[in-house]
Amino acid sequence: MGGTAAIIILQQLKGMLGMKHFTSKTDIISVVRSIFLYRDEWRWQSAVLGVCFLLFLLLSKQLRKKKPNLFWVSAIAPFMVVIIGGIFAFLVKGNEHGIPIVGDLKKGINPLSISQLTFTDKHVNTAVKAGFLSGILALAEGIAVGRSLALIKNEQIDGNKEMIAFGIMNIAGSCTSCYLTTGPFSKSAVNFHAGCRTPMSNVVMSVCIMLVLLFLAPLFKYTPLVALSSIIVVAMIGLIKVKEFLHLYRVDKFDFCICMVAFVGVVFFTMVIGLGASIGLSVIRALLHVARPTTCKLGSMAGGEIFCDVRHYPHARNIPNVLVLQLGSPIYFVNAGYFRERILRWVEDEESASKADGQDLQYVILDLGGVSSIDNTGIGMLGEVHKSLDRKGITVALTNPRLEVTEKLVLSGFIRDKVGKEWVFLTVKDAITACRYGLQRSRGKQEDSEV
Repeated sequence: MGGTAAIIILQQLKGMLGMKHFTSKTDIISVVRSIFLYRDEWRWQSAVLGVCFLLFLLLSKQLRKKKPNLFWVSAIAPFMVVIIGGIFAFLVKGNEHGIPIVGDLKKGINPLSISQLTFTDKHVNTAVKAGFLSGILALAEGIAVGRSLALIKNEQIDGNKEMIAFGIMNIAGSCTSCYLTTGPFSKSAVNFHAGCRTPMSNVVMSVCIMLVLLFLAPLFKYTPLVALSSIIVVAMIGLIKVKEFLHLYRVDKFDFCICMVAFVGVVFFTMVIGLGASIGLSVIRALLHVARPTTCKLGSMAGGEIFCDVRHYPHARNIPNVLVLQLGSPIYFVNAGYFRERILRWVEDEESASKADGQDLQYVILDLGGVSSIDNTGIGMLGEVHKSLDRKGITVALTNPRLEVTEKLVLSGFIRDKVGKEWVFLTVKDAITACRYGLQRSRGKQEDSEV
C-alpha cells in the first residue's frame, strides 16, 4: 500500500507544479526525468497555492487528532479547498496566471446506453477479452484496497460479497454509459480520511455528485487542478505507514525485506514487478518452511510433567536411555528426506552423548502432535527410520498422532507391522513411563541371566 501511495503522490506533481505535459509511467525515475524535462512548464503560482492547500489539509488532520470533537473540520476540509481554490482562481483569473483549472464542464448525467448493447457485432470477442482483463484487475484492486483499509480499522470484509457488488454495479452501469466501476485507491483513501464509516457515505456522495452534474457542474469550471492534487496527496500521505515499516524490522527481518522489495519494486519499476517480486519471496519463504521444518529434542521439567525444547529451556533434563523428538509440521515428499536426516542425526548425537555417560540409547519417542497430515512418502520415511533404528536395537514409540495421521499409519500397516500398537501413546509422559518399564524389565532379565 505504501508503494502504491508513493507512486500516486508522484503523479500528483503534475498538478502541484501546474505542468501540461507529463509521463504516463509510474516509476520514480520516469517521473523525475519528466519533471526536469519539462521544467520550463513549472508554475510557481501553482506550487505556492498547492503548499498552502497541503498545510491547511494537514493542519485539519492534526486538529482532528488533538480534538476529536472537531472531526467535522477534517471532514469538510477537502470540500473547502475546492471551494476556496475555485473562488481564488476565478478572482485572479488563475488560468492566465500559472494556475491551471479544470475547465468547462457540461451539465447532465450519462445517457441510457442499454439500446446500444449488441451481442452479434464483430467486435464482441475483443469486448469479451477486454472486459475479462479489466474486470479481473478491477476486482483485484477493489478487494485489495478494501482489505487494506479494513485492516487499519480492525474490520473484516467478505471478498465474495465485494465481487458480487462490483458485478452488479458494472452490469447496471453498462446500461447508463458508465465507466468501469471499481474501488479506486485514491478515491477510497480520500473517503477514508474524510471519516466515512459506512457504505451510506457512498449513497450520500452519489446523490451529491448527481446534483452537481445536473445543476452545479459549470460552477466547478474554475477549480484549480492543484487543489485536487493536494487532496489526493494528503490522503496518500496517511497511507504510508513508516511506523509499520519499523515494526516489521523489529519483529521479523524477512517480512521487512519482503515489504521493502514490494515498496522499491512499485516505486522504481511497476506495480506488477513490485507485487510479483514480493509474492515470489513470500512463496520462497513458504517453500523453505515446508522443505526444512522444525524438529527439536524435548527434555523434562517440573518433575517430568512438562516437556520442552532443550534449546529454549537449558534447564530441561535429558531422559536417560530415551530420546524424545518433536516433529513440528506436516510430512510430505518435499520434507520427508529432511526429516529422516534430522532424526538420524539426532539419534547419532544422542548415542555419542549416552556412551560418554556410560549408557546406551534404547528408545526414540516421536511426538507427532504437530504433524497435521502425512503422505505416502512420509509414511515410507518413517518406515526407513524405524528399520534403521531397529538394526541398532532402538525401539520407536509414537505419541499424540492426529486422527488423520493415525488412519493413514494404520491403513498402511506401519503401526501393525512395524511399530506395534502397544508403542503408540497419547502423551509423551505415558511413552516415557512405558520406556522406563521396559528398561526395568530388560535389566531384570539381565540380572536373572547373570545369576
